[in-house]
Amino acid sequence: MRHALLVYLVLLFLSPAAYAVVDINTANQAELETLNGIGPSKAQAIIEYRKKNGGFKTVEELDQVPGIGQATLNNMKKDISVGSKKAAPADTVKNTAEKKKP
Repeated sequence: MRHALLVYLVLLFLSPAAYAVVDINTANQAELETLNGIGPSKAQAIIEYRKKNGGFKTVEELDQVPGIGQATLNNMKKDISVGSKKAAPADTVKNTAEKKKP
């Protein structure tokens, strides 16, 4: 009984963290590595890009980081933000890009 209660409490405290949105402008390497498709080398590449370019203006700019393509970006879009702005759904971004084509 005591073990089950301990497991329940741990899950209760960890569950909000599992649903937290990661701000790619302020996240450290460990926080970036919690994102789907981001390991140590991609997390470091994000940090280096951020240092070199002064941070991200949009979440879509993340695909400019070496090793991160559109597929990776789409897989983690719901879990990232830039400041207080949460990423737009992938289909919204695609539709906006298509409208801008001449």
